[in-house]
Amino acid sequence: MQNSTPSPAPGTEASTLMTTGEVATYLRLRERTIYEMVARQTIPFTRATGKILFPRRLIDAWLEAQTELPDAGIAPAPPIYAGSNDPLLEWALRQSGSGLAVLARGSAQGLDDLAAGRAVMSGLHLVDPQSGAWNIAAVRAHLPGSRHVLIHWARRTQGLLLAPGNPQGVTGLADAVARGLRFALRSEGAGSQRLLEVLLARKGLSHADLVTAGQAADTHADLAALIETGQADCGLGLQAAAGALDFLPLMSDESFDLVMTRRAYFDPPIQKLLAFARTDTFATRATHLGGYDLSDLGAVVWNG
Repeated sequence: MQNSTPSPAPGTEASTLMTTGEVATYLRLRERTIYEMVARQTIPFTRATGKILFPRRLIDAWLEAQTELPDAGIAPAPPIYAGSNDPLLEWALRQSGSGLAVLARGSAQGLDDLAAGRAVMSGLHLVDPQSGAWNIAAVRAHLPGSRHVLIHWARRTQGLLLAPGNPQGVTGLADAVARGLRFALRSEGAGSQRLLEVLLARKGLSHADLVTAGQAADTHADLAALIETGQADCGLGLQAAAGALDFLPLMSDESFDLVMTRRAYFDPPIQKLLAFARTDTFATRATHLGGYDLSDLGAVVWNG
């Protein structure tokens, strides 16, 4: 028999958080069963002023993750993180015991790897040139349907990496281009490379205006090494990768997010990573690297 209690109006607090009785009715279970699930931590819940509450959006995502699908002969995705290179994230993947290997080949390639079942999670920082919004348009384009969720990792500072002491006195991106400095570039499809193109366009410039140096760098560390060894004069990269190099900030609110299926979100590898990201050890590392704003880490950016 269906519950005759009217549903709360969308956007109200009641529609966002459910009590034990409400979630029991919602799931058609006994309240005692819900308490047992909370004790075993097998259902999403939160405690507010001593009261157990259940975020409706997480309950819905949890339900979908439990759905048994017909066996189509498709092997589960390997335990791999794909996508964009991020020093803090890759360190946390190791330190958290997540068990995920790293295959960082750029934001766009990571989305392709996730869509093809070659990874369980991908990281990206792809700006929409028209709206200036981050990542959602790219996820919708690469991952059609409604199986995925986008989780915020950090806001990062990107800028020009320059030789120690900035010996040429570079004042900005347009100045570096005008001086004919040799730019180290990232590979095609990397979020930083696409960001460079957007920043150039805002100055009325394009890739054709650049003097480029050698082969594209696969990671932020590789790009920094090209400048440190004198093979390039500058390049767009993370403050976290600058080390002893000079750093000229160009964008301080770049959004780096993680995308995965709803089922994978609840699995141990990703939950271990997110739990570790709430520790003091993680916060200390982020401060040491510099250029990270972690205030919204773990927030749901988009739920397909």
